[in-house]
Amino acid sequence: MDGILIVMSGFSGAGKGTLLKRLLNDYEDFAFSVSMTTRSPREGEVDGKDYFFVTKEKFEEVIEADGLYEHATYCGNYYGTPRAYVDEQLKNGKSVILDIEVQGAKQIKEKFPDTLMIFVTPPSIKTLRARLEGRGTETKEVIDKRINRAKEESLWIDNYEYVVINDDLDTAVKEMYGIIMAQKFQTKRLGGFISDIKNELENI
Repeated sequence: MDGILIVMSGFSGAGKGTLLKRLLNDYEDFAFSVSMTTRSPREGEVDGKDYFFVTKEKFEEVIEADGLYEHATYCGNYYGTPRAYVDEQLKNGKSVILDIEVQGAKQIKEKFPDTLMIFVTPPSIKTLRARLEGRGTETKEVIDKRINRAKEESLWIDNYEYVVINDDLDTAVKEMYGIIMAQKFQTKRLGGFISDIKNELENI
């Protein structure tokens, strides 16, 4: 059975990264699509694991070569999803999670209508601001910019099939896994298996 394509978006500070790491650690069904970006690495981030960190010039070369599923600009930097890795993992039966912002998510959904769309949010904007401030890595101006960006992103939430409220991490991980598994076993995704069952019954 082929894997499914999953888009996970959410406000900066909603805990997407932590949620994703737990999901990948707790379950073997998934692969994470490492995005390409022109932003600088944060402390502890590893090239090729967290992101592919490239120059603006290199990113634009990849765009020209049609080597991305999608790309968008966020807070002055390019972000995009490389094609080859995603295709390989899906064929190997892994469900691939794309951690991308709302513009890129829209591009993916238009190209691949069966994509599962999940939006991650904290329980309140007050909590969101507290998490951003708790990072200790960004200035007040940058935090305000991210909150304003969240206002824009909130207009896109209705385009997603599911919302996961990341208040308690353990609960959020289980809820996201349940959503993905329910989607994976929809009848429309199991056409080949259902046909095989019917054929077996006809031959009894």
